[in-house]
Amino acid sequence: MNWDQIQGNWKEMSGQLREKYGELTDNELQETRGEREQVEGLIQQKYGKSKEEARAELDHWAADNRA
Repeated sequence: MNWDQIQGNWKEMSGQLREKYGELTDNELQETRGEREQVEGLIQQKYGKSKEEARAELDHWAADNRA
């Protein structure tokens, strides 16, 4: 699934993303409004990941999920 599709279905997709990254709050995810760079930043901040690691994990997650 591409990021435009994820962003278009953000309420549902943010719930699925929260299942994977339990330290992210609903409020934090809603504040990103599905903007990929902001989501990557949250993952970096909460999990101590590099930008490249966060991007790769989101790519893998997006490929495995369907809206």
